[in-house]
Amino acid sequence: MYRLKILTDFDAAHQLRGYRGKCENLHGHNWKVEVTILSNDLNEIGLAIDFKDLKRLTEDTISVLDHSFLNQVPPFNEINPSSENIARWIYMQLKEKILEYGVRLESVTVWESDYASATYYE
Repeated sequence: MYRLKILTDFDAAHQLRGYRGKCENLHGHNWKVEVTILSNDLNEIGLAIDFKDLKRLTEDTISVLDHSFLNQVPPFNEINPSSENIARWIYMQLKEKILEYGVRLESVTVWESDYASATYYE
């Protein structure tokens, strides 16, 4: 079994609705996104998936979030744009796309700071 990871990022602002504290106010993060895939096999040149392809798929997915006010981007206009919800949303967007490469999405971790992250997996 092989486990591969890529790390990319996006910048965005948000407000946590119903939060009693500073995070209820408009603020921004330099979000990091870590995507982990699993593969049983390697292709004919010894790769599970080209890191370039995995990064492109991830960056295409998060491009709608980059330099945005997340509270106005569906589905975060209805659900809180928490790290947990963002990680799940990215996971669900990537899940099917990655299957086409013969690998399985293990998890998506979203870092809102160097010290705080949320991971979603099934």
